[in-house]
Amino acid sequence: MKKKSLRIILSLAICVMVMTMFSVTAFAAGDVSGAIESTWNAAKSQVQTVVNNVVFPVIDMILAILFFVKVGTSYFEYRKHGQFEFAAPCILFACLIFTLTAPLYIWSIL
Repeated sequence: MKKKSLRIILSLAICVMVMTMFSVTAFAAGDVSGAIESTWNAAKSQVQTVVNNVVFPVIDMILAILFFVKVGTSYFEYRKHGQFEFAAPCILFACLIFTLTAPLYIWSIL
């Protein structure tokens, strides 16, 4: 038992030594945050245009389809069982309202 634990400790020590020998420390040269901010400021208008004209309408369309499908299935379940499930349609409706109004305020947050 003593030999086995000694072998495990020795192998872990060798693994740690090999990892430290082959690891390379990366240092940033210059002002990284300034480079990121200048890149964002340069591409901000293009990103806003694509997101407002492509991404949000696609998400809105998917959520609208899911909402109407879920309302329809909930109605059929209501006719079958006599109990209407409100949770899923309400969540989808709230997400739809959120994504419809998101372009008005999302860019002031970012």
